[in-house]
Amino acid sequence: MEVTVSSCQFEIKKVSSFDNFKMQVLATFEQIPLTSEYVLLPELFTIGLLTSLPEYDSYIEKDFQNLTNFTQKYLELFQQLAQDRKQVIIAGTTLEMTNEGVYNTAYIFDSHGNVNSHRKTHIFPAEANWNTIEGNHLEVFSIGPIKFGIAICYEIEIPEIAQIYQQKGADIIFCPSYTFSKYGYWRVRHCAQARAIENQVYVVHCPTVGQEAGIIQDGYGTTSILSPCDEPWTTNGVLAESNQEGTAVITTTLDLQALYENRLTGAATTVKDRNRRSSLYNIATKL
Repeated sequence: MEVTVSSCQFEIKKVSSFDNFKMQVLATFEQIPLTSEYVLLPELFTIGLLTSLPEYDSYIEKDFQNLTNFTQKYLELFQQLAQDRKQVIIAGTTLEMTNEGVYNTAYIFDSHGNVNSHRKTHIFPAEANWNTIEGNHLEVFSIGPIKFGIAICYEIEIPEIAQIYQQKGADIIFCPSYTFSKYGYWRVRHCAQARAIENQVYVVHCPTVGQEAGIIQDGYGTTSILSPCDEPWTTNGVLAESNQEGTAVITTTLDLQALYENRLTGAATTVKDRNRRSSLYNIATKL
């Protein structure tokens, strides 16, 4: 089985209203083929919406939670877009206000109008001042023809998360990110490649990029679609990658059968071998 995936590196821009932001989103989707079955957007790519609020110039970090003012319009936009385009859209993340507090939440929209979500389980230390809280669930989604997991930025740096997803049947891990330095970008990117190799899965990494005045942090990176570093893929495991700054879209087709065969007969059968020596790890953790 093959699936076609698009990943959309998204640039932070000052906007005057939600409608202005919507125009930016629609312009990006004009670059995405309708043949793509899955579309990924980055972590907090909605952050530019803060610039449309009259008090933005005086905001401090805790005021990031004002992004929740736009959550309902965001949901309506992508629910309609997924139905119109007949695609599964992992619409990056935005902030979600609940009775418990504010979550950094990835929403998934399908062509039937259904909406699912994943709340970030590991908050990056620099996010602590945003007053966000951590989610407690690691779910694998069966939406469309594949099973996939979502690892939001820092989550891809926690190896256990990807391992849990793979053990639950995920073949693709979607990683929306927003990193505030080149160091942060490369941490996430290298970890995304490592998770692909360790778990013999595909990883789609998609960053928010750009600079904007005020409290909004700069975003760094380029989007990429990664595989294990083994036959039949490229030697470096990079199947597609953006080579430009600003908003950019990459698209590739992923062969799921190649992944299953690689787990059995690849040069590095990391999943099989990790399970084969599980008793050793149990002994080691008790020492």
